[in-house]
Amino acid sequence: MIVLRAAAVTIALLGLCNAASADPIGTWLTEGGKSHIKIANCGGALCGSIVWLKEPNDPETGKPKVDKFNADAGKRSRPIIGVPIVINMKPNGAKKWSGQVYNAEDGKTYDGNLTEQGPTSVRLEGCVMGGLVCKGQNWTRVN
Repeated sequence: MIVLRAAAVTIALLGLCNAASADPIGTWLTEGGKSHIKIANCGGALCGSIVWLKEPNDPETGKPKVDKFNADAGKRSRPIIGVPIVINMKPNGAKKWSGQVYNAEDGKTYDGNLTEQGPTSVRLEGCVMGGLVCKGQNWTRVN
């Protein structure tokens, strides 16, 4: 009886470990291989920031890229590495989170969704017009 209970507990714990490894927390390679985004749990929501760039320096200046398109002029000189791009995404159904997505390439923030495609793939979408028009990328897990 004790052995059966121990086996049941072990199986349950393994199931929890497998479920946890399939969540979007971790580091992701963006489509096209331009950057790595680290997604973390931020008080029950997801947040994520740029942690690596394939081309970290601005070809015009030779210096590290900055958030030069940000609508907030005070943030335009901050380094791109470290910029939050997945903002306050909360669960919104099975394997889906909704919140905001910041696009450093145009300096705009969009309504967005992050959806698990599997243990090694997620899709991030940014939307306009109340979700009528969305554009997205598939990301691959780095770790």
